[in-house]
Amino acid sequence: MTVVACADLDRTLIYSANALALTGPDAELPRLLCVEMYQARPLSFVTSTAATSLELLSRTASLVPTTTRTPEQYARVRLPGPPPAHAICANGGFLLVDGEEDASWSASVRKKVADCATMLDVYEHVRSLSGDFTLSVRTASDLFVYTVVERDRLPDGWVEALAAWCAARNWKVSLQGRKVYCLPVPLTKSAAAVEIAHRTGASRLLAAGDSLLDTELLEVADAAVRPAHGELHEQSHTGTAVTGAAGILAGEEIISWLLARALSPSFVPPTGSWRDVPA
Repeated sequence: MTVVACADLDRTLIYSANALALTGPDAELPRLLCVEMYQARPLSFVTSTAATSLELLSRTASLVPTTTRTPEQYARVRLPGPPPAHAICANGGFLLVDGEEDASWSASVRKKVADCATMLDVYEHVRSLSGDFTLSVRTASDLFVYTVVERDRLPDGWVEALAAWCAARNWKVSLQGRKVYCLPVPLTKSAAAVEIAHRTGASRLLAAGDSLLDTELLEVADAAVRPAHGELHEQSHTGTAVTGAAGILAGEEIISWLLARALSPSFVPPTGSWRDVPA
């Protein structure tokens, strides 16, 4: 039976230079491996220890990168080990099988979000709220909206007011680093993860993530872990394991945590959770 491990990418498995959170003398810091290039420059990293564990995890379990990135943004990432057979992109809007879009899944997602406010309505509203703290407002995969902001210049209550406006239109808001995401409520990583678990005949579903958009994924899994940083940590989210470290060293811990549970023959999943969700 297959163990499926669905893991968020940015600030969970992989880290940009601004998110490393490393301290101490340079000579004592861990070695880093670049796993993403953008415009011919290194963008995202894992530690060398994490890279070794990731390769073992990908050969022990079905590792499923589970990200809010678009498929095009995800394609830049090269994790150690064999290419994942499945990946979840655009917060569940796309299910990739051997790197190719599963068209039936995409169609079902777009049917679900049809009852929400339109992406154009949300985009225009976010643009109307922009100020000198806003760097850009963009759409992604014709599914959701995100804005890049200067966190230290965000007006008090701005995110909360946007969240309230979106909630009335069946959308949700998540603040991750310098990005504020607005997504239709039915657009979830958890639904795609459950689909993969059923398709692969999974014996257990493991999960890892750091943001509000990972909440349902962590809750539906048999066991889950989050880093000691990020949106969920700031909200004191409970019910999951938590790393001791923050930053890229938390990513190293998360991979080891997933690997240990994928290898454990004595791990007995609870009854229910994702198993109760129809395929």
